[in-house]
Amino acid sequence: MFKNALVYRIGSWDPASMADIEDRLAGGRFMACGATQPESAGWIEPRGEKYGALVENVGGQLILQLCVERKPVPGSVVKAALNERLEKIEAETGRRPKGKQAKELKEEIVHALLPRAFPKRSRTLIWVDPKAGLVLVDAAGMKKADAIVTQLVELLGGGIVLTLLQTQTSPATAMSEWLKTKEAPPGFSVDRECELKQPDSEKASVKYSRHTLDIDEVGEHIAQGKLPTQLAMTWAGRVSFVLTESMTLKKIKLLDVVLEGAGASPGQGDNGFDADVAIATGELGQLIPELIDALGGELVRESLQGGSEVRALAAKETAVAA
Repeated sequence: MFKNALVYRIGSWDPASMADIEDRLAGGRFMACGATQPESAGWIEPRGEKYGALVENVGGQLILQLCVERKPVPGSVVKAALNERLEKIEAETGRRPKGKQAKELKEEIVHALLPRAFPKRSRTLIWVDPKAGLVLVDAAGMKKADAIVTQLVELLGGGIVLTLLQTQTSPATAMSEWLKTKEAPPGFSVDRECELKQPDSEKASVKYSRHTLDIDEVGEHIAQGKLPTQLAMTWAGRVSFVLTESMTLKKIKLLDVVLEGAGASPGQGDNGFDADVAIATGELGQLIPELIDALGGELVRESLQGGSEVRALAAKETAVAA
């Protein structure tokens, strides 16, 4: 259900009712791009039922879905049309438009081509776990996730504060240690994919794909200064993923043992959506605290008597409190 995960911590929130959240989302319901509109974004039904609810509550887990439609106009087409227009003007007037005038001509061309552009849509799932105080965005890039989180802050109301989840030990530092010592943290295993990159202007990199990482060569690259930017891992033999230096989980995959244990395959039957949500949130709801623990605990900034204090919260304590 979730292919990627960027996790945000809910700092504070006085949740509105489901009806109120639904009304807020309805005000931003997705509408397709108009003829000359380059982009449109809005909320759609997570369950996929037309005119259904825009927020679903499955066992206390809130699921939303944002749809973005873009109508890209090929740059090569715009460039060719612009050059043709500029040459025509130059032939008629003796001068070739530049600067602001050329920019305005380019905008006119794009505007004229938009009605013929083919729209492309992308959908992003969002999981809000009020009890655990987490929001998970199914996005691989920080820019995309932050844009969605900005909308969530406005829509969910209740004074919600969202900050990107951070850990005491950076993922790059932790991954370096796991690879050097050839020892994964408890509950996890290192798989057969890794990227190491030199943190300098040259950005020299080494990639391993479908290759054992339990070799001295990997440690030698790290000793030379390269840092892991991506590392494939598996949690508890149940969920595989790729951890990145920015604490993003990519290529999330529920393994067969999870589906067999659930007694059903996701997406089948009338209750496929509820089953998908229950399985995915159930597994990730256990994986995330254990990953935080493996990275030294959560880094939490608190306001204390006008100052700031930084402290680590063990993931197990977070899970118990939740």
